[in-house]
Amino acid sequence: MNNLVFSQLRQRADYTHKYNLKTGRHGWLRLTPAYSVRIVEELMDRTEGRLRVFDPFCGTATTALSAAYHGHDAVTTDINPFLVWFGQAKTSRYSAATIAQARDSGEEILALLGNGGAEPGPPPPIHNIERWWPPEALDFLCRLQAAIDEIVSTETDEGRLLRIAFCRTLIACSNAAFNHQSMSFKDTAQLESALQPDHPGLFKEDLAFVLKGAAENPAGEASATLHDARELSALKTEPFDLVVTSPPYANRMSYIRELRPYMYWLRFLENGRDAGDLDWLAIGGTWGVATSRLNDWAPDEKAYTSDELETTLARVASPGNANGALLANYIRKYCVDMAKHFAGLREILAPGAELHYIVGNSTFYGELLSVEKIYARIMAELGFTEISIRAIRKRNSKKELVEFDVSAKWP
Repeated sequence: MNNLVFSQLRQRADYTHKYNLKTGRHGWLRLTPAYSVRIVEELMDRTEGRLRVFDPFCGTATTALSAAYHGHDAVTTDINPFLVWFGQAKTSRYSAATIAQARDSGEEILALLGNGGAEPGPPPPIHNIERWWPPEALDFLCRLQAAIDEIVSTETDEGRLLRIAFCRTLIACSNAAFNHQSMSFKDTAQLESALQPDHPGLFKEDLAFVLKGAAENPAGEASATLHDARELSALKTEPFDLVVTSPPYANRMSYIRELRPYMYWLRFLENGRDAGDLDWLAIGGTWGVATSRLNDWAPDEKAYTSDELETTLARVASPGNANGALLANYIRKYCVDMAKHFAGLREILAPGAELHYIVGNSTFYGELLSVEKIYARIMAELGFTEISIRAIRKRNSKKELVEFDVSAKWP
């Protein structure tokens, strides 16, 4: 959902349901940090009646699920098929029979592994995969995936639940470190001091955790759909009363890069080119080929701009800044894409609809990019009213980096 998309994945069964049981499923796979869940919950707690809620940047479906637990009907979209798959799995309703079947299938899978069955397939083609997983963990994950494929179909509800548990386990087995904002790898000392994990036990624990969350069905309806946030006028839907979302930040943080483990293991990606192509399609993407394509990208003559933006771009593109021209183009494309998003959003809003965009500002070569002000200016030019910018929190040790709630209404 935001630029901490990967850093808190490694919270396991000791995760406490901080917000109460109705939002327990937020803990299935910790792609969303706790403060973002809290912000969404606070906004939902202020709602009255049954609303149609929209999140155009799905993330892990936090907004849609929270809205459904508050009795609303929610739709969330994303251009990333993995996030849509995960959002669909997370917002689906699960019967007691389905949960029991998933539990039984999990026991079958573990028994198959214990008996030496399930011929392992090859590991996913992640570059330098040995850096991610030690040999024994990689062997276990390949055998576990083969066993899951043998026991349950990918398209069934129990199959989705088992694969979510698999996602938790593959991170628990990894050498990835999660003690700061972005993903890194444990150093040699950490690896040498680590105890050999009980891999089957980890999966059993993860499946129990997932099934506990799956048993908590919301009162409202929620769905996740594959769609481009810049083309919302083409979305076939009834009008929405409330939009709550956290779009990609203009900080060159590649969400595709951070989601690679899941997307490769679950076969949403086959190679690095696929990752770069998808990141290019995403707003704010800069992974792989997406970076090189920025060199050739140019806006059309009707694209959004402003005097303030042009001043910022000129400073970023200064000859004294290495790659300054490239990053200026990155910022411009981000702003143009978000302007397209807001323009299309107008077509699917009910009169009086309320908007909340949780977004952070950025710096490039010491030049502050006030994304919150850019959003507010775009909204005003498009006819939105009651526009407000509220600072939520500092993002890190740099005092100028702040997260904001940019809110507005549609007349």
